[in-house]
Amino acid sequence: MLNKIKLFFDEHLKISDPEQSSAENLRVACAALFLEMMMMDEVVESKEQKEILELLRNNFSLTTEQATALIDVAEQQRQQAVDYYRFIALINKEYTQQQKVELVESLWKIAFVDGVLDENEEYLVRKIANLLHVPHTAFIITKNRVSSAQILQ
Repeated sequence: MLNKIKLFFDEHLKISDPEQSSAENLRVACAALFLEMMMMDEVVESKEQKEILELLRNNFSLTTEQATALIDVAEQQRQQAVDYYRFIALINKEYTQQQKVELVESLWKIAFVDGVLDENEEYLVRKIANLLHVPHTAFIITKNRVSSAQILQ
């Protein structure tokens, strides 16, 4: 009986590690922005879904199951959000300039994965890059690098 009570408290009332929460919140913020990018052209393709799954697995060293769970949580957060502020604010606070540039590059990868860059997709990458204070040169360099890689595939 005591073990059941202890288990209940461990599962439901455990004080979370703030560092772990911050890292998890960052993952959710990035995943939510990735999902928003996928939705920008109003056509959800399996290529885009696979790209997001791979980006999350590679960027955060997650298993496929963990990345899928992260996508589910991020989708809930994305749908509840009225704007990008809470995602952008967290990323601005925690990410280095290089990590922000890498995030913008990931957004370009999602935008270009279907072979067509929709004007709404470009608008969103530009908007996020500006909010993250990514220099325009880095914005253009990452766009050109990703589009060139897409052409070669």
